[in-house]
Amino acid sequence: MVALYWILVLLMGVGILGAVLPGVPGVGLIAVAIAVWGAFNGFSGITLPLVVAIVSLLLCTGVDFLATYWGAKRFGASRWGVIGAFVGLLLGIFGLLPALPFGGPLLGAIIGPLVGAIVGEFLYRKDFKVALKAGLGIFVGNVVGQLVQLVLAIASTVVFLITTLPQLYGG
Repeated sequence: MVALYWILVLLMGVGILGAVLPGVPGVGLIAVAIAVWGAFNGFSGITLPLVVAIVSLLLCTGVDFLATYWGAKRFGASRWGVIGAFVGLLLGIFGLLPALPFGGPLLGAIIGPLVGAIVGEFLYRKDFKVALKAGLGIFVGNVVGQLVQLVLAIASTVVFLITTLPQLYGG
């Protein structure tokens, strides 16, 4: 049972990384790991961690959209910039950037949305200065959203550990 616990904690660590890395499950993975632990223990004593994980999952879903939207609107981006950021993210992760000798998909996930948003805005507005400002706004919104998701992922995991470690080791 102890081995299962630490495997699930390891999965939660992957979930924490997934809060900021595209393509890696985040808070959802943490919630599933908590639910698995609960299933093996008759859901005894994990109500709080499970509620925190589910609320975090719901918040992450909303934050991801709202932070990008806020960044876009705050810096004057159009729908073209948002679409460009999404295309840039996909191209950054799966396109040419993974072929780089360093950084690979992680660097692509950072640079891709920024470049994509700028290109999308430039195609729409034909003004590089405005496109740069809007692209930076989308980028800032994405970064803020990922930071909030990271905090929620860490909080979910910490609540689980604080709640369950004493039960596991009889403390």
